[in-house]
Formats: sequence, structure tokens, C-alpha cells
Amino acid sequence: TKTISKCYVQVTGMTCASCVANIERNLRREDGIHSILVALMAGKAEVRYNPAVIHPSAIAELIRELGFGATVMENCGEGDGILELVVRGMTCASCVHKIESTLMKTNGVLYCSVALATNKAHIKYDPELIGPRDVIQAIKDLGFATSLVKKDRSASHLDHKQEIRQWKRSFVVSLVFCIPVMGLMIYMMVMDSQLADAHAHHNMSSKEMEALHSSMVLEYQLLPGLSVMNFLSFLLCVPVQMFGGWHFYIQAYKALKHKTANMDVLIVLATTIAFAYSFVILLVAMAEKAKVNPVTFFDTPPMLFVFISLGRWLEHVAKGKTSEALARLISLQATEATIVTLGPDNVLLSEEQVDVELVQRGDIVKVIPGGKFPVDGRVIEGHSMVDESLITGEAMPVTKKPGNTVIAGSINQNGSLLISATHVGADTTLSQIVKLVEEAQTSKAPIQQFADKLSGYFVPSIVAVSVVTLFAWIIIGFVDFEIVEKYFLGYNKSISTAEVIIRFAFQASITVLCIACPCSLGLA
Repeated sequence: TKTISKCYVQVTGMTCASCVANIERNLRREDGIHSILVALMAGKAEVRYNPAVIHPSAIAELIRELGFGATVMENCGEGDGILELVVRGMTCASCVHKIESTLMKTNGVLYCSVALATNKAHIKYDPELIGPRDVIQAIKDLGFATSLVKKDRSASHLDHKQEIRQWKRSFVVSLVFCIPVMGLMIYMMVMDSQLADAHAHHNMSSKEMEALHSSMVLEYQLLPGLSVMNFLSFLLCVPVQMFGGWHFYIQAYKALKHKTANMDVLIVLATTIAFAYSFVILLVAMAEKAKVNPVTFFDTPPMLFVFISLGRWLEHVAKGKTSEALARLISLQATEATIVTLGPDNVLLSEEQVDVELVQRGDIVKVIPGGKFPVDGRVIEGHSMVDESLITGEAMPVTKKPGNTVIAGSINQNGSLLISATHVGADTTLSQIVKLVEEAQTSKAPIQQFADKLSGYFVPSIVAVSVVTLFAWIIIGFVDFEIVEKYFLGYNKSISTAEVIIRFAFQASITVLCIACPCSLGLA
């Protein structure tokens, strides 16, 4: 008897079905090659050969001679079929043992594990020797009811609607409160510059006097140490911090719990510290009944949250678009197949409806006019036109006669066809397309991975820098107070120098944190 081995070859450079046909046709002629099956989307050829005559490396060489790239794949476990079943009627551990031992003795079953608690069986098998229907039958023969674990075909895990809603809400809340804060800030800047001009020239026009008065309104103190400007900013900042930043806080908490630092940690850190510092400074100023209004950072959190939640919102909208396309693709898959048994001379003996997951390689599947092809296969009997536009984009129906290949998900038009299944389950063209798109969605762009890695180092280093700033200014202040005095304008002469120094140092370090922090990386 000839021993037959199986190998997998990764094939690159195939563009369409004719490339597949070309490879299959040429390799079938070679000595020692028993059969060959090429999957276009997966870029994989499965070759059964006689090891006494030919080696996998020689097979790859033959494919290379046809003008394609080919490498032998080392791990041949990829061809194993995996079956998840629900088994009903098990009562104790001996039932489990009975099922496992019977299946393991069955030719073609590579691995089997049954869990009594969940009523589930996990089975690995070789699709060349045995198929899912045989396994189910073997379990039924033992007296247990069994069925497939139903796959979720709706692709609900690809749905981004909820995230889109949540980030949109976050963005809108932040924006509503951010605009007035920005308005106040710009207004103050303009007024300050006009005042500075006026002071420089010592002669004020009536217009400048008005400017002075209107800016005085904002600087006017409701309570000693609490100006209208700061009070308004505070009021506008609280809701943003609470509602706009809610999701950021949750994510940051999760990240810190796992001892990692990501973008969210930075954002939360900067906004919380800016907010808390400003709040404390206000309280201190009020307690001291300060004449000069303290410098606060209430404008930072709303603006940061606006930009970043806008970014996240757009990102999820983009993801949602791809997911919609994917969900549509998944919905193209047929759910059932009609399997027929043929007698001599292709006489129909019987037919049965089964779940698509139960179609085995080599099964004969009947496809009626208007039906979808459940699996990839080759036509054995019948002539028909097939609409493949869903997969290939080709608008005109394609003629199919015996020997032609058909693609799962395409629609049979006018004739009834019998096809022999070549690729089933996760190997069909459609499943491969879905898998590729899913992988593309879940994998990060290299630059994004790099940014994430950087922000891992970036967060601790920025925090370190701002701590260094804090201590540096404290030391400078105690060594040479005049430097601090030069930069810290309008501090209250009545408080002690130590307090002035510490206040100034805090202000410097908070500024570093707020400015260096998330803006650059987050927005990018």
C-alpha cells in the first residue's frame, strides 16, 4: 500500500480563480502527487503526496516554477477540524468517560474533551478521515442527544453603535461647556493686552476706559478672593469633569489596576490635577481674602476633553463603517445545505437538510435555482449561470458546468447543480474574507502600537519631570528668593516667603503636567 502524507504550502501571488486552476492542473500531472487543493483567500495549498516519490520542498519548487511564491508551512495542525457540541443526557463522570474513550478510538479523531458541568464537548478531528456528522452520529449511537453549539451569525461583537453614542454624548457635553470657557479666556486675554497698552501709554481713550470697566466686571470679586471669571470657569468645568470625563476615569482606573499607564491615565491625571489645584487655590485665596485673583487652570479640562472625545468618537464611527460591511458579508452566508447521496451513474438516492457547519469535505451538495451555495466546491453535474458579484464584483452571471469551481455565498440562477464540497466551514472563501477583515480591524497600525508603547514610558516620565520641577523651584526659592519674586507676579505680600515659594513651585509643576501631558500624543 502507498503511504500518503499531507503537507501545506503557503502560496503568494495568486490573484484569481484561474491562478488556482493553473496550479491545481499542473501539479496533478506530477508523479507522487495524489491530490491538491488550493484556497485562494487563505493563500494556502493542501497537498497529499507519496513521500517515497516526492518531498514537500520539491512541491513548493514546482509551484514556484509556475511563477508564484511558495513556502512549505511547518505546522500542519492547521488542517484539523474543530467541533464544539452540546451533549445532553450525561449524568455522571462515567458517561463522560464513555463518550471520550469511544471517540478517541474512532479513526480520525485527534482529541476529545467533554465537560459534564457545561454539557459541552470539544473535538479535534482530521477532516480527511472523518467529518462532524460522523462524530455526532457516534455520540448519538451511545444514546446521548447532541447538537452543534449555535454560532452567533449576527456579528453583534462588531457593533460599535453603543460606543459611538457614548463618545458623541461625551463630546457634546464637553463642547457645550467648553465654548463659554474659551470665550471668557479669549476675552480676558484681549482685555489684558488692551490694559497693558493703556498702561504703557498712560493716556486712556474712552474706549479703553470701557474695556477696563468690562474686564473689571469679570475680575470683580463676588467674595474676597473669588472673582466672577474664576467662579464662572469653575461652574462650567464641574459638569465636564463629571460627565465628559466619566469614560476616561473608568478606563484610567482599569489601566492603573493592571499597573499600566495609557493615554487615559495621562488625560485623567492632567485634568484632575488642573481641576483640583485650581479649586484648592481658589479656596486658599478665599480663606486669605486675597486682593489679587489667583491664576487658575479651569480652562484646561474642558478643552482637553473636547478634543480627545471628538477623536474617539470619529475613530468609532470609522470602525463602525467597516463593521457594517463585515456584518453584511457575514449575512451572505447560507445557513443550511441540502446533502444528497448518489448511487451508481449519479442517481439520487436520498437528500437531507443539514446545518452548514455539518457539511463535510467531499459531500455532494445540491443547489436549486435561486439558492445560495453553502460551501466552496466543484460542479459534478448540471449547467447553470451563477451570480458571483457579491464576492468577485463581476456583474454578469458566470456559466458553470461540470469541473468548474463555485464560491460559497454566490447565488445559483437558472439550473440545478450538484457540487462536491472542497472547502467547508472556516475554509470557505467568504469565511476567509470575513476573517481577514476582522484581523485587520483588531490589529493595530504599527504607528499606533508604537504610540501606545511610548505612552507607557511617556506617562511616568512626564510625572517625573513635573515632580522635578516642583522640587527644583522649591530649592531655587529657598536659595535665592528674588528669582521667584521676579516670575511670580502679584503674589500677596502679606503671606510668608515659604508659602509663596511652595505656591509658585506647584504652579510651575502643574503647568508642566497640563501642557506636556496628553495634548500631543492624544490628539495625534
